[in-house]
Amino acid sequence: MDGDLPYERVVPADRWLGSLLAGAVGDALGAPVEFLSTAEIRARVGAEGVTDYLEAYGGLGRVTDDTQMTLFTLEAMIRAHVGKRMMFFDQQPASVLQHAYQRWYHTQGTPWHRAGGSYAMEAEPDGWLVRERELHHRRAPGATVLTALKGFADGGERGSVSHRLNDSKGCGAVMRAAPCALWSVDPVDAFVVAVQSGALTHGHPSGYLTAGALAFVVHRLLDGVDLPAALAEVRTELLTWEDSAETVAALDQAVALAERGRPTPEQLERLGGGWVGEEALAIGVCAALVATDLPDGLRLAVNHSGDSDSTGAICGNLLGAVHGLGAIPQPWLDGLELRDVMLRLGRDALVEFSPTNPLDDPTWRERYPAW
Repeated sequence: MDGDLPYERVVPADRWLGSLLAGAVGDALGAPVEFLSTAEIRARVGAEGVTDYLEAYGGLGRVTDDTQMTLFTLEAMIRAHVGKRMMFFDQQPASVLQHAYQRWYHTQGTPWHRAGGSYAMEAEPDGWLVRERELHHRRAPGATVLTALKGFADGGERGSVSHRLNDSKGCGAVMRAAPCALWSVDPVDAFVVAVQSGALTHGHPSGYLTAGALAFVVHRLLDGVDLPAALAEVRTELLTWEDSAETVAALDQAVALAERGRPTPEQLERLGGGWVGEEALAIGVCAALVATDLPDGLRLAVNHSGDSDSTGAICGNLLGAVHGLGAIPQPWLDGLELRDVMLRLGRDALVEFSPTNPLDDPTWRERYPAW
């Protein structure tokens, strides 16, 4: 994996926070139209489609399960890295990710003693993130994810590439994977951890390999590589994985469509609806490739017939890593649900994944227990 500790990579704060928050902004822009066709979107808001926050879940700027699970993925990355620094366990954080997703499952209305499974050793889940009450809302969570997490809570074996829980390639794995980009100085390690994350709930290769691909590309963008080059690199990595042809083909189609110029919503829909992993990744990538700026890319990514919140989130993860936090319009940041939680968690991640992480701070380990 990533060699000797301490962590030696310096992650650019502006681009990392931009990736995290722009993903959430894309999610919030797409949430109100997630289940609408392009025609229905136009009928509701006009020919230009979604250009700003619309009301969903009782307010403006509300996020969905995409952002909720992304935050728990990020918390897991911090906690797993704390454990690795303290040498409590091996360098593969799949167990810590599983624990994090069981905590998220608890926020969806299941009591901890039933949601936690083997992790429910205490009366309440640990860490500070799960106690944020704004996270305790059901925002159209995916049935595949809920079923997989319930199965683990009921005593089932953890999902993995070698133990596939199902044949689902829904986009519920890729939409939460961006924080895995922080795990290592090596983008291939980030790819592997994101694959492990995805396989916890999605057993089809196009479910978990797309998660790996997104984490890899975000990693390279944070390192300053441009998006076309990062996509070429991840294509090479994907070709080394079994059953990657579908994901590779989807990315190739996204790049080819972008090379023909800015697509209309109808043209973008040639990549699919975004309900499955390879389609969601392709739509997010295509929108990011043709975008004139971050807001333009997010608007393109959510205005189509399909899973608009997930494609918006993926596009935001990419464009935020390119352009940084300052590229997000201030009104969108001001109106974004959970913004302060994201900033706190995102900044804590920068501290943990740095050469000056808090090795001996007991309060840090209370906030981020190493399991």
